[in-house]
Amino acid sequence: MSTSTQLIPIYTSRGDMDAYLAYPYLYNKQGEWIGWVSPERKVFSVHGHYVGWLADGPRILCKLVEGYGANRIVIPVPDEMRINPPAHVPLAPMMPELIFGTIDVLLEQPELLPPVDFGELREDMD
Repeated sequence: MSTSTQLIPIYTSRGDMDAYLAYPYLYNKQGEWIGWVSPERKVFSVHGHYVGWLADGPRILCKLVEGYGANRIVIPVPDEMRINPPAHVPLAPMMPELIFGTIDVLLEQPELLPPVDFGELREDMD
Protein backbone atom coordinates (compact mmCIF):
# COMPACT_ATOMS: atom_id res chain seq x y z
CA MET A 1 0.00 0.00 0.00
CA SER A 2 1.36 3.40 -0.89
CA THR A 3 2.13 5.92 1.80
CA SER A 4 -0.44 8.29 0.28
CA THR A 5 -3.33 5.90 0.97
CA GLN A 6 -5.30 7.15 3.96
CA LEU A 7 -6.52 4.61 6.53
CA ILE A 8 -10.04 5.35 7.72
CA PRO A 9 -10.98 3.67 11.02
CA ILE A 10 -14.24 1.71 10.96
CA TYR A 11 -16.02 1.57 14.32
CA THR A 12 -18.61 -0.61 16.01
CA SER A 13 -21.79 0.85 17.50
CA ARG A 14 -20.10 0.64 20.91
CA GLY A 15 -17.39 3.02 19.68
CA ASP A 16 -14.59 0.44 19.36
CA MET A 17 -12.33 0.63 16.31
CA ASP A 18 -12.54 -2.79 14.64
CA ALA A 19 -11.38 -2.34 11.03
CA TYR A 20 -9.63 0.00 8.61
CA LEU A 21 -10.67 1.18 5.18
CA ALA A 22 -7.90 1.88 2.68
CA TYR A 23 -10.40 2.51 -0.09
CA PRO A 24 -11.64 0.24 -1.52
CA TYR A 25 -10.12 -2.44 0.74
CA LEU A 26 -11.07 -3.34 4.32
CA TYR A 27 -8.54 -4.66 6.84
CA ASN A 28 -8.99 -5.97 10.39
CA LYS A 29 -7.18 -4.60 13.47
CA GLN A 30 -4.25 -6.95 12.81
CA GLY A 31 -3.86 -5.54 9.29
CA GLU A 32 -5.22 -8.60 7.41
CA TRP A 33 -7.36 -8.06 4.30
CA ILE A 34 -11.01 -8.88 5.14
CA GLY A 35 -13.15 -7.25 2.47
CA TRP A 36 -13.89 -4.73 -0.20
CA VAL A 37 -16.21 -1.71 -0.53
CA SER A 38 -17.89 -0.96 -3.86
CA PRO A 39 -18.41 2.61 -5.14
CA GLU A 40 -22.05 2.22 -3.99
CA ARG A 41 -20.73 1.55 -0.43
CA LYS A 42 -21.71 -2.13 -0.52
CA VAL A 43 -19.38 -4.32 1.56
CA PHE A 44 -18.19 -7.72 0.35
CA SER A 45 -16.03 -10.32 2.11
CA VAL A 46 -12.71 -11.47 0.65
CA HIS A 47 -14.62 -14.53 -0.57
CA GLY A 48 -16.98 -12.37 -2.65
CA HIS A 49 -20.10 -12.59 -0.47
CA TYR A 50 -22.29 -9.55 0.16
CA VAL A 51 -22.04 -8.56 3.83
CA GLY A 52 -23.81 -5.21 4.15
CA TRP A 53 -23.11 -1.55 3.54
CA LEU A 54 -20.73 1.09 4.82
CA ALA A 55 -22.82 3.57 6.78
CA ASP A 56 -21.92 7.02 7.99
CA GLY A 57 -20.05 6.95 11.24
CA PRO A 58 -18.36 4.92 9.70
CA ARG A 59 -19.60 1.42 10.51
CA ILE A 60 -20.65 -1.68 8.58
CA LEU A 61 -24.36 -2.45 8.82
CA CYS A 62 -26.76 -4.99 7.35
CA LYS A 63 -30.44 -5.82 7.46
CA LEU A 64 -31.33 -9.02 9.27
CA VAL A 65 -33.53 -10.13 6.37
CA GLU A 66 -30.70 -9.77 3.83
CA GLY A 67 -28.52 -12.42 5.40
CA TYR A 68 -25.12 -13.51 4.13
CA GLY A 69 -25.44 -13.66 0.36
CA ALA A 70 -25.11 -16.95 -1.47
CA ASN A 71 -24.36 -15.08 -4.70
CA ARG A 72 -20.69 -14.35 -5.12
CA ILE A 73 -18.89 -11.67 -7.04
CA VAL A 74 -15.30 -11.50 -8.16
CA ILE A 75 -13.60 -8.84 -6.13
CA PRO A 76 -10.33 -7.08 -6.90
CA VAL A 77 -7.36 -8.38 -4.91
CA PRO A 78 -5.20 -5.70 -3.27
CA ASP A 79 -1.53 -5.37 -4.13
CA GLU A 80 -0.76 -5.99 -0.48
CA MET A 81 -2.74 -8.49 1.59
CA ARG A 82 -1.60 -6.87 4.86
CA ILE A 83 -1.17 -3.35 6.15
CA ASN A 84 0.67 -1.92 9.14
CA PRO A 85 -2.10 -0.42 11.28
CA PRO A 86 -1.36 2.79 13.18
CA ALA A 87 -0.76 2.65 16.92
CA HIS A 88 -3.47 5.22 17.68
CA VAL A 89 -6.83 6.07 16.11
CA PRO A 90 -9.24 8.94 16.78
CA LEU A 91 -12.13 8.41 19.15
CA ALA A 92 -15.35 7.25 17.54
CA PRO A 93 -17.84 9.93 16.55
CA MET A 94 -21.32 9.97 18.05
CA MET A 95 -23.44 7.57 16.02
CA PRO A 96 -27.21 7.37 15.74
CA GLU A 97 -29.07 4.39 17.18
CA LEU A 98 -29.71 1.53 14.78
CA ILE A 99 -33.24 1.10 13.50
CA PHE A 100 -35.11 -2.14 14.12
CA GLY A 101 -33.92 -4.98 11.88
CA THR A 102 -30.45 -3.50 11.29
CA ILE A 103 -27.32 -4.93 12.87
CA ASP A 104 -23.72 -3.83 13.25
CA VAL A 105 -21.72 -6.49 11.37
CA LEU A 106 -18.40 -5.95 13.17
CA LEU A 107 -20.13 -6.10 16.55
CA GLU A 108 -22.69 -8.89 16.08
CA GLN A 109 -21.40 -10.98 13.15
CA PRO A 110 -17.65 -10.38 12.69
CA GLU A 111 -17.30 -13.89 11.22
CA LEU A 112 -18.84 -12.53 8.00
CA LEU A 113 -15.55 -10.70 7.34
CA PRO A 114 -12.82 -13.33 7.81
CA PRO A 115 -9.25 -12.96 6.52
CA VAL A 116 -8.58 -14.56 3.14
CA ASP A 117 -7.30 -17.86 4.63
CA PHE A 118 -10.29 -18.34 6.94
CA GLY A 119 -14.06 -18.53 6.83
CA GLU A 120 -16.60 -21.32 6.56
CA LEU A 121 -17.94 -20.12 3.20
CA ARG A 122 -14.63 -19.84 1.37
CA GLU A 123 -14.32 -21.78 -1.85
CA ASP A 124 -13.15 -25.40 -1.43
CA MET A 125 -9.77 -26.32 -2.79
CA ASP A 126 -10.18 -29.27 -5.16
